[in-house]
Amino acid sequence: MKLIILDNNGVINYGSDAFIKTPDEWKPLPGSLAAIARLTQAGYRVIIATNQSGIGRGLLDMASFNAINTKMHKALSQLGGRIDAIFFCPHTHLDKCNCRKPAIGMFEEIMQRYCIDLKNIPAIGDSLRDLQVAAKVGATPILVLTGKGKKTESDDRLPAGTRIFADLATAVDSLVA
Repeated sequence: MKLIILDNNGVINYGSDAFIKTPDEWKPLPGSLAAIARLTQAGYRVIIATNQSGIGRGLLDMASFNAINTKMHKALSQLGGRIDAIFFCPHTHLDKCNCRKPAIGMFEEIMQRYCIDLKNIPAIGDSLRDLQVAAKVGATPILVLTGKGKKTESDDRLPAGTRIFADLATAVDSLVA
């Protein structure tokens, strides 16, 4: 099985320090939806693993989170793309949970649900915690320079072997070429 794990804010869609709280605030990054469609057409199962502390902070409820995801799913389906599953952590850093990246809980859940070892599975994110969790489970950490990516690129704690691309589209080009 070909599987890929993506973060969403800053990778698929524009992020916001004030959080994405409504479908109207959700805007895809240029080329990201077409890149996911290419992954789908190349036989990948596309999984999102995302921290959503806005839920834990009371800034976003589940109905709004689901509406945002419905908007993304509809936009993707128009291009022939698909997200197979969305794993999310609703907690804040104060909760000290095992699912908030860089903890491995969401990735363990992915492994269990899909009965797959994540060794060498591409995991694409724009923040250090996205890359750290990928490295912890043996996945291939891939940094995109969208979202927080340019700031993250200069962090001296990047996991060894991190691949770096301008955006999701160029990362996908290297995977499906």
